[in-house]
Amino acid sequence: MNEKIYHVDAFTGKSFAGNPAAVCLLKSKKPAAWMQSIAAEMNLSETAFLLPEGEGYKLRWFTPKVEVELCGHATLASAHVLYETNEITEKTTIQFHTQSGLLKANLKGDWVELDFPSQPPLPEFLPGDVYAALGIHSGVASRHENKILIELESESSVRGLRPDFVSLLEATKHEVIVTSKAETRGFDFVSRFFAPVVGINEDSVTGSAHCVLTPYWSQKLGKKEMKAYQASERGGILKVRLGKDRVFIQGQAVTVAQGSLEV
Repeated sequence: MNEKIYHVDAFTGKSFAGNPAAVCLLKSKKPAAWMQSIAAEMNLSETAFLLPEGEGYKLRWFTPKVEVELCGHATLASAHVLYETNEITEKTTIQFHTQSGLLKANLKGDWVELDFPSQPPLPEFLPGDVYAALGIHSGVASRHENKILIELESESSVRGLRPDFVSLLEATKHEVIVTSKAETRGFDFVSRFFAPVVGINEDSVTGSAHCVLTPYWSQKLGKKEMKAYQASERGGILKVRLGKDRVFIQGQAVTVAQGSLEV
């Protein structure tokens, strides 16, 4: 009873932009079915559940439909809540124990930096039905595990996509990242993220997608540090840096609401 819960807009410096997530600070271990029910009730792309564990926190993420192995924006939201509420001091590195291994977060001024695994994609041949579902004829395709990455020729092509999500779900059980080199001043690349397979047609801003995007664009552009924009309706800004086998993702976040659960 009375677990604290927060509604946070992640990868944005202002309210009502970026990607909203719920963050629940647990007092005790809860069943997965309970967490899934809370995530469905919150009806946001992701709800994060934090439970103190050792010197850090056990962290799990749920969409309204399923549990996922890695989520960037809800991790950013979680770190933001811990720092903002002084659960963690500003100079302390937060350690998250997750299905994707140990993840870390640090406060860098007004930005939170996430330490995530690098997931460089490999060349992939895609059947035409994936392209058809996206409303395109072709693209440069690659893949890392459950994520397909498709590069288009221009930012306007990425922004103009109007996918058929029913057809996309039929065409692939992978999450789909579509990207291009940025034309907007101040950014290196843009992207959009579609995941009907986990119940999210389009995610607003996707930190985990940048584990794939960062090594991909680092190689293409010859840069280790880049600035990215996810061109969803709400939009979001990320600063990314490629390490040896890690991706460092920076973002801002804003708390919109807070309360407590009564179930």
